[in-house]
Amino acid sequence: MTEQLRDKFFGCILGVHVGSAMGAPVEGWTYQKIQDTYGTLTELLSYEHYHNGWVREPGTTEDGVERQKLMITAIMEKQDRVNAEDVRSIWLRDAKEGAAGTVSEPFEGTLMAMARSGIPARDLGRYCDYAGLNSFARACHPIGLINAGDVEGAFEDIMEVGQLYQTSNSRGLQWAAVTGTAIAAATRPAATVDTVLGAIFDRCHPDMVVAELERELKRTEHCQDFRELRETFDAVYNGAGMPYPFSYANEVVTKAICIFRMVQGDLTKAMIAGVNMGRDTDCITAVAAGIAGSLTGSVGFPEEYVTQVDKATRLNPYTNTQRTLRENADGLYDAYRGRIQKFRKWMADMEME
Repeated sequence: MTEQLRDKFFGCILGVHVGSAMGAPVEGWTYQKIQDTYGTLTELLSYEHYHNGWVREPGTTEDGVERQKLMITAIMEKQDRVNAEDVRSIWLRDAKEGAAGTVSEPFEGTLMAMARSGIPARDLGRYCDYAGLNSFARACHPIGLINAGDVEGAFEDIMEVGQLYQTSNSRGLQWAAVTGTAIAAATRPAATVDTVLGAIFDRCHPDMVVAELERELKRTEHCQDFRELRETFDAVYNGAGMPYPFSYANEVVTKAICIFRMVQGDLTKAMIAGVNMGRDTDCITAVAAGIAGSLTGSVGFPEEYVTQVDKATRLNPYTNTQRTLRENADGLYDAYRGRIQKFRKWMADMEME
């Protein structure tokens, strides 16, 4: 285990948590509104969601990060890969009462009620109305990290744990596989933007996923900055008038991968691009910056963002855990080290026979 790999874990968590916090105040806005209001948004702002009167401290994360924190806890406690039952047990123990509709999406209250019923964890996603949403695709980064370097393992675990939210053959999980496999590939020592894209193309669904990614990567290959990128996407991703119209996984993940390619894996640039993209800004940023941080780590990332997100977490009465960004990242890294040590012991035992 190297310090470089540890920093990739930290870079991934920074990308997701800080990016989510920065993108949340303008979630659902058009990019024109963001431009008119802030020019280029680069700050952590206070905001209110769900019209419930809770004005959040700048740096407060949102539902996707709360979803992710429960996965991190499960991995930290098991010190290994996790399955749907492992994560469900953490839901039941650690998820805050009243979080649904406050810091989590209302439909997560339904899933939690079903989780308490005792039905198999893999069946829970059958009772979610939103099979194509990015619920898991924007939160599954810990599954990629515990499988660092192991693309096949990441893919398998996405399909397993993701059934807490969506059915096994849903578009939502097929697109979540992009996030998970990209992170597993990005953590490899010699990884590049091209090898990460190659891993996605090799492993993910050729018709449901890869065809759309290839189409949009080609469409946006001329784009030099996020302003050109978001204008180019206008003709393709403009859904409205239905529940969660800008939060479908194919749109969010495709935009994130195009950002990742455009900024060549730079964490801070990926974050700023995602935040200013418009539509589902927090989720786009979580995916783009999370993958970028997995590749390039935290070097050069502004420390003031880290300090503010940790402060907001301490002040958040609804969060599932008040661990710091570093504690989340190091907890995952230590679990990964534990997993590798198990492999080494097994190999040594087998060689002795």
